[in-house]
Amino acid sequence: MRTHATLLITTFLTIGFLFCGGSSKNGTDPANPEIPEGVAPQLLVFTKTAGYRHESIEKGVATLAEIGAANGFQITQTEDSLAFSKENLQKYQLVVFLSTTMDVLGTAQQQAFEDYIKGGGAYMGIHAAADTEYDWPWYGKLAGAWFKSHPKQQEATIEVVNQTHPATKHLGASWVHFDEWYNYKDINPDIQVLMKLDESSYEGGENGDNHPIAWYQEFDGGRSFYTGLGHTEEAFDDPAFRQHLLGGIQWCLEGK
Repeated sequence: MRTHATLLITTFLTIGFLFCGGSSKNGTDPANPEIPEGVAPQLLVFTKTAGYRHESIEKGVATLAEIGAANGFQITQTEDSLAFSKENLQKYQLVVFLSTTMDVLGTAQQQAFEDYIKGGGAYMGIHAAADTEYDWPWYGKLAGAWFKSHPKQQEATIEVVNQTHPATKHLGASWVHFDEWYNYKDINPDIQVLMKLDESSYEGGENGDNHPIAWYQEFDGGRSFYTGLGHTEEAFDDPAFRQHLLGGIQWCLEGK
């Protein structure tokens, strides 16, 4: 039986963390969730599900905690939608939706999150974050696309179209990976694609030559990063995927 309690996972602050330093401010500006000087970046990892629940969620939370311990940020994991209040969101420089599914926030929580992003906050979606909040158009644009369907889990070739971004610079021109490959709908034309799927390398692709699987964007005053990888527990043991996640986090926190 899975609990829905908030879990605080404290990691250690490394003196020279990989991000671009703390803010020169002595406190957090409510209108801009920057990092006070000398304080580790804070990430809120949201894992609430109202539909299918991925078995990899707990592994993903543990992985983010491990990456944080090694790279100077701290995470708080929650499945409580009431964590999405103006006051609470001010504590975090990045909110991660880790394989959330379906309708997970109420109207007031949605507005608080929109205000957070408009105030300079950052969002990171992992895998089923695209299978979330279909009745909230703003979220669909923030995430960059919505889930449409998927074939069986299988190996596929990923084309790395941007090899300079922190989330992909450790990869070559292509990457062969095993996962559950999402087909997408309502893809936001403003996203900056990092990786796309070669649909000739596997069965069941439905997006054709334009099949993004990881992307980023500046959105509505804040930043957004999404990766479609991460269905399996084994994915979180893959050093290349872990570095992909770290690079996405670094980009989201850049300049804070």
